[in-house]
Amino acid sequence: MEKNIKEKKKKVLTEDDLMKYEIAKELGLMEKVEELGWKSLSAKETGRIGGLMTKRKREMKKKAE
Repeated sequence: MEKNIKEKKKKVLTEDDLMKYEIAKELGLMEKVEELGWKSLSAKETGRIGGLMTKRKREMKKKAE
């Protein structure tokens, strides 16, 4: 009998997710994320991504005003 192998459900990416991936790529962290997952990032790396996301969101908000 064949085993049913559950496929990972593809998560629908939000704007924040897309921004996170973009910043990780710019910082040269995407290869690490693709190989080992987001949990492999250090607190420093994660904080850098979060800080840049916050900065960009603020800039986008100012432009919208």
